[in-house]
Amino acid sequence: MVKAHVIVLLNRTRMADLSTFYLHQIDSVSLVPSSLLNDATFVINFTPRTIRKPIPRKWGVHATTKVEDIVLSDEEQKSWDASRGALSAFEFSAEEENKVLGKAFGYVHSPFWSEERAKEVPRVDAVNNVLNYLRSLNLTDVEIGKILKKFPEVLGCDLEGELENNVKLLEKEWGIEGKTLKNLLLRNPKVLGYNVDCKGDCIAKCTRCWVRF
Repeated sequence: MVKAHVIVLLNRTRMADLSTFYLHQIDSVSLVPSSLLNDATFVINFTPRTIRKPIPRKWGVHATTKVEDIVLSDEEQKSWDASRGALSAFEFSAEEENKVLGKAFGYVHSPFWSEERAKEVPRVDAVNNVLNYLRSLNLTDVEIGKILKKFPEVLGCDLEGELENNVKLLEKEWGIEGKTLKNLLLRNPKVLGYNVDCKGDCIAKCTRCWVRF
């Protein structure tokens, strides 16, 4: 908000009009009667507000379930930790790695899955298969890291039935491949997880529907 000091120069005949004059967002007002002026004159001195630079927010996967609350058996914990190890190339913190896996495999609520995602302990081979497939699309680890930030659920999508099938569909139906495909995935990675097409007749699975494309 910009505050202002307003000096209002009014002749005596216009003083009565002050009651009908409203000023908004004003810090102070000075009235200076002047018999030399026929009309009201406004002299506005603006005092600019100090502009504060926004504080950058550290990336994090929003979640209503805390990863610390997840209880796993010893074997499940080993599988979880191994899957976390597969994410080491992307320079996430341990907390971020846990949240990525949590959203991908149903331990942390995600609107993308709606109610269909049952909890599943991640397997390192499945995680690596998805990551290697993304690399086969000429995505660098830096770019894959960006995709995981936007769409961690990609690790929990079906590799053949969804990821590979959707990439083939993009090429066949829209001619999207190569660099164009890469740019699309960086902009909207959720396209990798689409698995329904309501064709305009809504079936209440909007987060995974091609109608969003």
